[in-house]
Formats: sequence, structure tokens, C-alpha cells
Amino acid sequence: MSKHCVSIAALSLLFSLTLQAEVKLPSIFGSHMVLQRDHANPVWGWAEPGEKVTVSIAGKSQMVTTGKDGAWRVKLQPLKVNAKGQTLTIKGSNTIQFTDVLVGEVWICSGQSNMAWSVDRAYDPDLESLTAKFPNIRLISVPQVGTQEPQKDFEGEWMAATPESVMSFSAVGFFFGRTLHQALDMPIGLIDNAWGGSAAEAWIRRDRLAKLPAAQPFMEQWKQTEATYDHDKVTAKFNVQLEKWKTVAEVARKAGKPMPRRPRNPRNPLTGQHRPGNLYNGVLKPTIGYGIRGVIWYQGESNSARAKAYRDVFPLMIQNWRDEWGQGDFPFYWVQLADFRDEQPEPMDDNWAELREAQTMTMDRLKNTGEAVIIDVGEGRDIHPRDKQTVAKRLARWALAKDYGLDIIHQSPRYKSMEIKGNKAVITFDHVGVGLYSFDVRDPKGFAICGQDKKFVWANARIVGKDKVEVWAEGVTPTQVRYAWAVNPVCTLMSREGLPATPFRTDDFPMVTEGK
Repeated sequence: MSKHCVSIAALSLLFSLTLQAEVKLPSIFGSHMVLQRDHANPVWGWAEPGEKVTVSIAGKSQMVTTGKDGAWRVKLQPLKVNAKGQTLTIKGSNTIQFTDVLVGEVWICSGQSNMAWSVDRAYDPDLESLTAKFPNIRLISVPQVGTQEPQKDFEGEWMAATPESVMSFSAVGFFFGRTLHQALDMPIGLIDNAWGGSAAEAWIRRDRLAKLPAAQPFMEQWKQTEATYDHDKVTAKFNVQLEKWKTVAEVARKAGKPMPRRPRNPRNPLTGQHRPGNLYNGVLKPTIGYGIRGVIWYQGESNSARAKAYRDVFPLMIQNWRDEWGQGDFPFYWVQLADFRDEQPEPMDDNWAELREAQTMTMDRLKNTGEAVIIDVGEGRDIHPRDKQTVAKRLARWALAKDYGLDIIHQSPRYKSMEIKGNKAVITFDHVGVGLYSFDVRDPKGFAICGQDKKFVWANARIVGKDKVEVWAEGVTPTQVRYAWAVNPVCTLMSREGLPATPFRTDDFPMVTEGK
């Protein structure tokens, strides 16, 4: 080998070693980020094994020596609110500086398409863009990666909320953060990792999900898919169909006839948003440990066919996240499913009603949780209601009341008890604020009752006093009552503060989603 070749090889080796030795951090850290106030924020990354790494901010430093795998991690001393921008310095064999770092409140914005739904598709996008001038609200989005392999990093960067940057960001997330920012007058950091159509099971670590009896039917379905699905074979079949379509389409074009529908590109379910554990590994894992205040969540549509199982799957998901984060029982607030599809002429069972019930029950299973009821803001023709502003405000009420100590109404009226008095059922509610109210009509609509025959009929209702509703129907001696128990119920009961009553049922009759 010539001296020239030896020299090139040596330089290549030296360059390789230099790259390996460089201190690196995942993309969740960067200029313009927000660090959680009053919290020992973890900072982590990689460098050469045995390398000393120093992390400094606000005149305070932490030093650590990397392990055999080159990984390092420190915890910053808690910082107070700072909206002026500071520099976070990480120094090893090289030096990294992240500038314009703020200290305030950080929230994860997660779920499926109704959380992913962007500002430019919500109500008043023109006005929202014109007024989105909030340099101390910072945004970062996590790309959609579905995998069974835990990811350490993602492609993304923090940016300030501007008329341009907010338009593609989560509408619910941004409107929630804006309300907090205006109420608290401090920096807000928002991490959007939502993925449209995602199933709750995909957000849970697979080994934990495998131990949950309620999840076994879904897990067995996926084991079958994983054992038999061949994406190359599916793609090859699609390519044959596509070539046939091109031929037919060309003939139609020349004849001036309508073009046939193009075959849809196949999606690989093994890398999608339904496979158990896929989003935990590909989307959530790279952010786990970053200092946060809590999580807002909007999901459930994709689990409606498994509503009974959701009673256990959803609490497990929340607990899994809390355990992994190591930040205790941080706040977790979700949006209950909105009204959707056609109104039904008669009372009937429905999987969306059962999913809403499972969501509500989670508040009794786990502390520091809350539910924003939006049974009044859905759109029958569209699973994606455009009114994301109202949704975000109802989530913000929970955070402002429970986490920031503001004296505001935050929880929707909720069923407390029932008493049968002759031919009437008297329902008592909790969380009624200054009192119950019927929107648009004097007497509330949305109640149904049944007798011993278990056949529900629409009922008359009347608000009695501050927190009670009398319910009755001609010819029925009531035994059970339901309210807003439908995919798209006509229901008018709320608190005078404008929070709609939570859908409920007093019975425990068999569910349409049993065993699914």
C-alpha cells in the first residue's frame, strides 16, 4: 500500500474517531426550547466512553462521566421562570450551546387525528394566523415513526409561535398553550407527537400490554398479522393493479370518459399506528424523561370497537407513561369523544357511548386526571370537529384549576346518585357550579329510562333546585336512567358556566363491545 493510501486511511480513521468522540444530544434539546420550571430537568446524550461532560446554565454546572456505552445524563438544578432567554452549554471534547432557552411550563400534546388537527384546519385560521404572535410560546413536533425498536432520537426542532409556525401545529395544543400563557404570563413549551388514527395500544410498551387480560384479543389479532403479513407481496400485487389501471385510465382519457379511481398505495401495518408498542417506541420513547408539567390527550375513536377493554387499556397507558417518565403522577387530561354520525330516533346501545363511559371511569382509577366533555361541539358529518378552540379551553380549565391554583370551574356536571320516587327517577349531580341549566330549551333533553323490561324509551326531564333532575315517561315505572347515551345524542343539560353534563348510565347491562 502506498504512503498516500496509508495517509488517507489514517485520516479517515482519525475523522471517524473524532466523530465518535463528539458530544451529541437528542433533538428534544435545542435552541428556543422551554425547560420545566421548579424541576430537576434531566439532560442526556452521548459521547466517547469515559468522557467527562459538563452541562451549564444560569451559572450552575453539572459534570458527569459517560458510561461504557457512551451515554450520559445529568439533572439540572431547578430553575425559576425566565422569559429572557438563557444559554445551555454542553462541553466535552467539543462544545454545544443552545441559545434562547426559556424556563416555564411544558406540556405534551398527544393522541390521534383530533389532536393532530392543525390550526389551519380549525375555525378562523385567518384570524388565528394574524394573531399568533407569541414569542414565548415554543413548539416542537415529533415525526411519525412506527416501530418495535426503541428510538433514541427524532428529527425536529423548537421554534417560537409565529403566524407561520402555528398553522401546521396541533390546534388543540396551541390553543391550550395560548390560554395558559395568557393566564399565567410565563413561557409555555408544547411537544406535539399526535398521530391520526392511532390506537391506544400502540402507545403502550408491549411487554406491559401483554400482561393485561383485556388486551389479549387485540394482541392475538396482531400476532396473527405479524406472522402472516408480507409487505413485499402486497406491494407486488399493487404494482400489477397499478399497471392495469394506467392502461384503462389512458383508454378512458382518450375517449373522453371519466377516469377510473386509482388503486390506493398499500400501507404497511407493521410500521403503522395500530400495532401494539409501535408509537411507544417510535414516537414517545425519544422524549421520555424530558421535564414536563403534564399531558393533554385526544384519542378514543380508534378504540371505540374495543370500548370495554379501554376501561383497562387507557389507565394502563397513562400509568405506563408515568412510570417511564419517573416524574410521579403528573397531570393527564383528555378529551371525551364528541358527538358524531346521525342522530338516532330511538334509544339504543352504541360503542361510542361505551367508550365515553370508559374514559370517564378512568378519573376514578387514577389520580391527577381529568376529562373535558365536548358532547356539544361535534359535527355529525365529520369525525373532526373544527371548533378546537372550545376543546382547548375546556382542557385549560383543568390545568388552570388543578395545577395552577386558579379558582375557576373546570369539571362538567357528573352523575352522583339516583332515587326512585313513585313513577319518577331523581338524579343528583356533582360539579354543578352555580347550578344546572338546560341550553336552548327550558327542560333538558337527552334522558332515557327503562323499567323491569330493560327497554329504554325517551323520557321527560325537569331541573329541580341546583343539582337535581327529575326524569319520567308515561306508563314506565323507572328502574334505570341513561343520559346522552348515543353516538350523536340530542342533549342539553349543562352547568350555568357552560360545561355540558357528562354522559352516563345507571345500569350495568351487557355491553356491545364485550370481549372485543
